[in-house]
Amino acid sequence: MRRVTLLASLVEASERVSAASSRLTKVRELAQVLRGLEPAEVSIGVLYLSGEVPQGRCGIGPSALRAADAAPDAAAPSLTLAEVDREIATIAALCGKGVATRRAEALRALFARGTGAERSFLARLLLGELRQGALAGVMTDAIALAAGVPIGEVRRAIMYAPHLGAVAQAALHDRVNGFAQFQLEVLSPIAPMLAQTAADPADALRQLAGAEAAFEWKVDGARIQVHKSGATVCVYTRNLNEVGDSLPEIVEQVRALPSAQLILDGEAVAYDAADRPHPFQVTMRRFGRKLDVGQLQAELPMRAFYFDCLRLDHESLAERPARERFQALDAAIPASLRIPRLITASEIEAQAFYDAALAAGHEGVMAKALDAPYEAGNRGASWLKIKRAHTLDLVVLAAEWGHGRRTGTLSNLHLGALEPTTGEYVMLGKTFKGLTDRMLAWQTEQLLAREVRADGITVYVRPELVVEIAFSDLQSSPRYPGGLALRLARVKRYRTDKTPEQADTIETVRRIYAASLGQ
Repeated sequence: MRRVTLLASLVEASERVSAASSRLTKVRELAQVLRGLEPAEVSIGVLYLSGEVPQGRCGIGPSALRAADAAPDAAAPSLTLAEVDREIATIAALCGKGVATRRAEALRALFARGTGAERSFLARLLLGELRQGALAGVMTDAIALAAGVPIGEVRRAIMYAPHLGAVAQAALHDRVNGFAQFQLEVLSPIAPMLAQTAADPADALRQLAGAEAAFEWKVDGARIQVHKSGATVCVYTRNLNEVGDSLPEIVEQVRALPSAQLILDGEAVAYDAADRPHPFQVTMRRFGRKLDVGQLQAELPMRAFYFDCLRLDHESLAERPARERFQALDAAIPASLRIPRLITASEIEAQAFYDAALAAGHEGVMAKALDAPYEAGNRGASWLKIKRAHTLDLVVLAAEWGHGRRTGTLSNLHLGALEPTTGEYVMLGKTFKGLTDRMLAWQTEQLLAREVRADGITVYVRPELVVEIAFSDLQSSPRYPGGLALRLARVKRYRTDKTPEQADTIETVRRIYAASLGQ
């Protein structure tokens, strides 16, 4: 007889993982849970424990959850993982007239069967607030331990799998196909590789510790991943949304390239009449545009520049050293489509290249190790970004109602970075500087839509919005749990192209602080 897993057992495991202080304890606890799940439950369990649901955002907000939670708690656990997944799938699929009412009724029926602990777990899960330290890195280790497979194999599979649940399912129960089913495929986008930071070109050369490194201009554009298969060309954003219809000039340009199959990583940027790059916000006006694409194309012509080649015809290159990928890129596209690159071991040459990038109106440079593979979705130590001013992509945790001219708007932002070992966001400071009236109106609307609770003038929100913050330096601060605080912070822009998972973590912040001390 097939055994089913109650939601209550997963809730108890979540509580144990949350209470564990060490990463190793969390990994062992999660591995034990994974081994106890039935094959059909593994993917659901992994996603739930990672704070996700297979259906993604389900249109369920705090008010609907508060209404659903009004009924008395169930006396004893009865909900199974499979039942909960089916109910959430049904709720997510609801549409049409009266959808809010029908969604609320279905949610109340689900919650009516839950105990207090189960309902609390589900509410946080559906709001995206379930953070018990079972982040991707911890869960990756747990999958490897539970299945008894090398961690490197799991990490490689995650690069190409749709989600962690699929990887766990393959590791634990698919002994025939295993991880071989997860490959880099044309027209199936992967998460982009991300970068850590360096103070200057000399610091980058020291961090990469190689005889030579590749330096590339850091264009202040929108990250794109372009796939070509015959005459079919798709352009994907950082969040893996397909936007080719909005960027016809990029599609046609890649379609004309001689290779039958290509996967390119690069940046798209709009240029002005003086041949200078437009600010990021202007470039983003081209993305997702459905109407009047031709008119906007004439007003804001877009250029694409590529810095990596992940596939060339029938050969997958993502796991090859960067040096080989650069050679493939040079063979696949003309120089006019390539990001300017310098390979050098000289600090003087690297600094001159950096200065030239700034003079051309760009953000700075990237520095890359020549022997490293492409780490999809990871903030790899083999890629370093070097900018003129310190900036961090942080997550908005809360905001305070403004006063004076800003009365009626949420103004002072509470900024945080993720602590990977705990899964919690670490407060780094507040700022209301740099916000235009237009930004104030937009962020007020966006933050209120994500409100979790209010305390006086402070509105606490789901950690979903990423904002780029410029600051002078970091200082030691006993006021905040992370021990560090931003100095002279100001809002540079909202990164609507980034998810919270792509924001900087507290580890990056600590590296910047250590570098400022010469450590």
